[in-house]
Amino acid sequence: MYVKPKKSLGQHFLKDQSIASSIADTIDSCPDIPILEVGPGTGVLTRYLLAKGRDLKVVELDGESVDYLRKNMPRLENSIIEDDFLKMHLENLFDGQKFVLTGNYPYNISSQIFFKLLNYKELIPCCTGMIQKEVAERITAQPGSKAYGILSVLLQVWYDAEYLFTVNEDVFNPPPKVKSAVIRLTRNNVESLPCDDKLFKQVVKATFNQRRKTIRNSIKPLIGDKTIPDEYLGKRPEQLSIADFIRLTGQIDEAMRRQDTIPSTD
Repeated sequence: MYVKPKKSLGQHFLKDQSIASSIADTIDSCPDIPILEVGPGTGVLTRYLLAKGRDLKVVELDGESVDYLRKNMPRLENSIIEDDFLKMHLENLFDGQKFVLTGNYPYNISSQIFFKLLNYKELIPCCTGMIQKEVAERITAQPGSKAYGILSVLLQVWYDAEYLFTVNEDVFNPPPKVKSAVIRLTRNNVESLPCDDKLFKQVVKATFNQRRKTIRNSIKPLIGDKTIPDEYLGKRPEQLSIADFIRLTGQIDEAMRRQDTIPSTD
């Protein structure tokens, strides 16, 4: 049975066994907990994950791929979830246990997968997998870099992000038009932020969505005529560290709660 890669699902099937084995090994840093693989396709990575001897479930939206897996990998029979990962509720996937998230992620939803990860950060201590090189660079970017942005800050505040290795186009069917990369995210020790979490996300998104503007101009819709200390106002978002964004959020929160305004220091 041949499974045709579907462009509409962002499918690029991995052919290289050594790379599949290397991706599977990225979960070894988070041992002894179950594994959820997103987008197994024809099971090239799945075979190596099964060899880890852990509880494994795979979620696949493509019915043709599901039929292929059932026929060719009978060990998966009770572990295949035919569903859209982005719409799934993960709380009881492994009876409430923590689990590792991994996969050769569909390119058309890779960023959305990581935003969903944030909603389940207490359940997922480790996330690994292969994505577009550009997205991998954004996730692992540091302040001052052109790649540093919303994904960098929102993920790195909760996870340690590692860019592990680059993967060339010719190991896929069909070859993508971009290079790929394998990353690993490992939950850090941050249990809560010293600022409002929802406002923190708003501030990060508001500033990077207008990254050519200074902080002064990009936060105006949030604070109106109220003022904050000018510590960050003349900077652009890529110049701020995660600690800076946390502090800026606290200043904005304080300004939003005030009934009066303070004199501008400009």
